[in-house]
Amino acid sequence: MYSIDLSGKNAVVLGVANHRSIAWHIAQALHSAGANLYLTYQNERLGDGIRKLTDEMKNVTLIECDVSEDENVESAFGQIAADGASVDLLIHSIAFANRDDLGGDFSATGRDGFRIALEVSAYSLIPVARYAAPLMPEGSTIVTLTFQASDRVFPGYNIMGTAKAALENEVRQLAYELGPRGIRVNALSPGPLDTLSSRAIHGYVDMKRIQAERSPLQRNITHDEVAKAALFLLSDLSSGITGHVLPIDGGYQIAGV
Repeated sequence: MYSIDLSGKNAVVLGVANHRSIAWHIAQALHSAGANLYLTYQNERLGDGIRKLTDEMKNVTLIECDVSEDENVESAFGQIAADGASVDLLIHSIAFANRDDLGGDFSATGRDGFRIALEVSAYSLIPVARYAAPLMPEGSTIVTLTFQASDRVFPGYNIMGTAKAALENEVRQLAYELGPRGIRVNALSPGPLDTLSSRAIHGYVDMKRIQAERSPLQRNITHDEVAKAALFLLSDLSSGITGHVLPIDGGYQIAGV
């Protein structure tokens, strides 16, 4: 009665870089549930890798979208509109900071490093929502990816914590703005996961070990668990939820030790 069937739905997924990407696992879950996929890639080098991942998948369209340029974002959604497609489901799983800003003293963060991290990791959700919303019918939903460093200190995460704090505020702002149009906006907050980006974080190994030791489930989470949570937030099973940040961290956020 309450199974998730996304047949006929169009899902736009931003942020697939390789097979370890959280966005890739979410895309696979959406595809398995019947959704048509539009996967974006930043440049041709990354596009080649995504083509290899999706080579044998049906109902998958690849579109170039560099979120650092508003014109590129507008063009990407223009291509979807030209297909006559709606945007029923949208995953924003994009983050970037200079490697030098993911370690050392936070006070050493330079102006350019601050700008780049906030622009790519947080601001990018705004133009994505701006150009996607006109294609989103009532009942559509947007989900982005955040992390607990938005409201607490994780040594080594540094400027990305600031970016995630901004991103979560955007979730609330956009949920309020788009709610009257029947569009929901939420965020997933996974615990540490092995991805291309996590390798750049100084202290990541310690971060992962401590969460496994101190979370009530006493283990780290998996990519599949995040994908299943995304499937819930993107489906009608969560139709009454918007402006929310959903932790998937084995309960680590409740631990006081």
